[in-house]
Amino acid sequence: MERKINRREKEHEEKHINSEGTEESKNCKMPLITLNVGGYLYITQKQTLTKYPDSFLEGVVNGKIVCPFDADGHYFIDRDGLLFRHILNFLRNGELLLPEGFRENQLLAQEADFFQLKMLADAVKSRWEKEQTASRETTFLEITDSHDRSQGLRIFCNAPDFIAKIKSRIVLVSKSRLDGFPEEFSISSNIIQFKYFIKSENGTRLVLKEDNTFVCTLETLKFEAIMMALKCGFRLLTSLDCSKGSIVHSDALHFIK
Repeated sequence: MERKINRREKEHEEKHINSEGTEESKNCKMPLITLNVGGYLYITQKQTLTKYPDSFLEGVVNGKIVCPFDADGHYFIDRDGLLFRHILNFLRNGELLLPEGFRENQLLAQEADFFQLKMLADAVKSRWEKEQTASRETTFLEITDSHDRSQGLRIFCNAPDFIAKIKSRIVLVSKSRLDGFPEEFSISSNIIQFKYFIKSENGTRLVLKEDNTFVCTLETLKFEAIMMALKCGFRLLTSLDCSKGSIVHSDALHFIK
């Protein structure tokens, strides 16, 4: 009797294992599709391409739209092969995710229209409109003394992302020279405020610690900002305060592309 029970339990376990194996094999055998988009090959699952009904790719995969094949039997789509990675990522993630500094919004919007992905087209156009609005607005970064805001530097630019880069760089440079970070200066959205920020005998503004130890000069920060701007393709406009007679001694820098 005991042997029969054990045998039945064993048979039940084997059936359970077999059923699990069948499910796993089904998942592993999900159809993969290779697309040749403008000479670039992309391999993905059928369910990814058919995620949005009535889209171009859903029509191709389900035989609603006639699509030519390349010499290797892959679907051939005569579109921008590089930009298609963003189309495919949208299908996978369900949202628009683009790398920092992406500047081909209009081209991507055209691709989204071709592939009949309205949600993607709307997202790209919205992103492009926001960038256009932001490019017309001048943003700034102010570096000041916590005791005297008249002492310092203002950096103006019509690219918010560039202001953010300059801010990060200045913080990095200052942090490398400050042992007591972040006690020596505070950071807000548009202001880096140093705790001790005074003039030396020759008029060069210095950032000093309580024990008068040399830390950093404003000129160092200015040159950091100017070099970054030139490398990123910005032009340095005339100093907003020309009374100083030199960019090095000016209180403001203005960059534009």
